Amino acid sequence: MKTQSILKTKKGMTLLELTVVILVLLSLISILFIGARAWKAGSDRAGCIMNIRNVQQGVRSYANMNGYNPGGTVAAWYTNVVGSGKFVERAPACPALGTYTAAADTTIPNIGTLAITCSLSGTATHVPATYTDW
Repeated sequence: MKTQSILKTKKGMTLLELTVVILVLLSLISILFIGARAWKAGSDRAGCIMNIRNVQQGVRSYANMNGYNPGGTVAAWYTNVVGSGKFVERAPACPALGTYTAAADTTIPNIGTLAITCSLSGTATHVPATYTDW
């Protein structure tokens, strides 16, 4: 008579295996959130740069079309540049919830001087360090 050993295998996962799977999933999710936060910061930075640059180009266009030189005195250039039907259709809004402040509203900014600045420009990742060719 042969003795056969019958091995019983239980189906399912042990508590240790389940814990490892949960830890791996949590690790992947945390990496995803870190990447999403960096992507959002980069997106906000790009949007803010585009807003500043659009106003900058609007000011240059306004000055060129009306014969003003950079540094020249103009009454309320911002209201002549930003608004419906003007060079910049709407007042810019910072995507990172900063606020924009116009430079002296009576002087066309010189080349290399920003027409508007963002309140978040003190942070190194929000506004570029060099904009002298704008």
